[in-house]
Amino acid sequence: MKETLSKIFDIIGEILAVVLVLVFALLIINANFHFLNRVPKLLQVLTYIHNIGGFVLIGVVGLEAMVKRHIVLFIIFAVLLGLCVIFMFFPGTYANLIGLIPGRG
Repeated sequence: MKETLSKIFDIIGEILAVVLVLVFALLIINANFHFLNRVPKLLQVLTYIHNIGGFVLIGVVGLEAMVKRHIVLFIIFAVLLGLCVIFMFFPGTYANLIGLIPGRG
């Protein structure tokens, strides 16, 4: 059972990694050449994927690693992951997190 779940999370993680690299590449190229500005909905979707995708990839890879470990470690990781997801939906959490990083100027 553990090996099956691990393989499933591994495949999902690999697919997510490839998709995220493509999205990052498109957004970086767009930052210089502005070719996606003609399709604002696509740019908006890619930006959402950029903002949330890294977190999803971390969750999938973490679940893959924890499924091989003791059930207690899996539960702790799942609870922490759930806590992070819940707090992402609170207004101002993202702004407060970004505010921790000092800006230029």
